[in-house]
Amino acid sequence: MSNDTDAWLERRRLARRLNWWRFVAVLAVMVAALGAFYWVDPGNVIRRHQAHVARLEISGVIAENDWWMEKLQEAAEDDRVRALIVHVNSPGGSTYGGEALFGAIRRVAEEKPVVSVIGTLGASAGYMIAIAGDQVLARETSLTGSIGVLFQTAEFSKLMEKIGVSAETIVSGPLKDQPNPTRPMSPEGRAQIQRMVQETHAWFVKLVAERRNLPVETVSRLADGRVYSGRIALESGLIDGLGGLAEARDWLARNRGIAAELPLRDIPSEPPTGLLDGVGSRAMSAFFGKSLFSERLKLDGLISLWHPE
Repeated sequence: MSNDTDAWLERRRLARRLNWWRFVAVLAVMVAALGAFYWVDPGNVIRRHQAHVARLEISGVIAENDWWMEKLQEAAEDDRVRALIVHVNSPGGSTYGGEALFGAIRRVAEEKPVVSVIGTLGASAGYMIAIAGDQVLARETSLTGSIGVLFQTAEFSKLMEKIGVSAETIVSGPLKDQPNPTRPMSPEGRAQIQRMVQETHAWFVKLVAERRNLPVETVSRLADGRVYSGRIALESGLIDGLGGLAEARDWLARNRGIAAELPLRDIPSEPPTGLLDGVGSRAMSAFFGKSLFSERLKLDGLISLWHPE
């Protein structure tokens, strides 16, 4: 009888020990899962509930982007976002996309301080976005400027003649099909497109003059399409200072009273659809790079883009 009791007690002791280790294992898995979710946090669900400085990365060729517009609107309305840092690393893109983002950043700046930091490249529409900030910073070797507008098309009539292909177009007016890739551009069509480009260029120049507090004549001399190093851009008045993220945080602390100890929270650069999608997206981006296809193919209309080819 005593042996049966001892065996029963031993089994109970082993069962309790096994249950304890099961509890520890489950707890460890839960902690690891929460840690992974906090790291990925695809919708910024956890970390956005603290007072913080938000950072938005604007990279690649700029086109219409509803996600960026939505996130900027949220940043403007969220009291927990004490300031915004916009990091620009872009050669530019469509003038419409740049104008839309410029307006969205200015709406944030009406509610809280905004600092723009130009990375390797912030040219054309990328520079347009950067000057929406209250303070614009770049490194000495950053490339910026390229203030200008272009309209690009192609014409294949001679190739079509060689392969025996012709095209017929019926239009309601002489400028309706200008430009047309199946025939050379008419002088009237070229003049009309040139006027449109010059009109948009004048708007861009005026925008830079207003934001940088420079005479229009000065900006016009700078706006011949060339890029400038950060050092030359500073000397020309196109930016406010040299530096990166640390200098941006320092400026916010000294000039806007935004404590440097506040955490920095990245705004997701693209909309996640779930935890696994967030992890998969990171892995794919790391493996394949930005894209297998040229982002230039996304653009249509007027372009403010440095080195578009």
